[in-house]
This record gives sequence, C-alpha cells and structure tokens, in this order.
Amino acid sequence: MILTLNVAVLLAVIIYFRIGRKGQFQSKANQWLTVSIVLVFGVLIAPTDVGQEIVRVLGDIVNNISASGSP
Repeated sequence: MILTLNVAVLLAVIIYFRIGRKGQFQSKANQWLTVSIVLVFGVLIAPTDVGQEIVRVLGDIVNNISASGSP
C-alpha cells in the first residue's frame, strides 16, 4: 500500500490550527511563520483547478464591486 500526502492539504490543516488559536499571544516570529505558510499554500494551490476557480470567482466579485461603484 502506497500512502501519498498532498502538501497543500497538509498546509491547509496547519493553517487551520494556527489561525484557530485565537486569544493566545503570538510573537512577531510566530506571525511571520504563519504568513509564510499561507504564502506557500497560495503558491501550491494557485495552478490547480480549485485555485483557478477561486481566482475566477474573486475576479468576478471584484469586477462586480468596481462596476457597481462606477457612475
């Protein structure tokens, strides 16, 4: 039996637990580590179908917001 682990899924779990710890004091180094993990997660998920769908949906939302603000 071969067990494979998707790095993006592992990072998503790590991000969930790191951000879920609200109310606890975090040092600057700890905050930068969380930001770095999120950045790597974004780079890993961007070329996937899910990442492309997220970019498309966010682009549509931004376009609708900017169109509604135009006279």
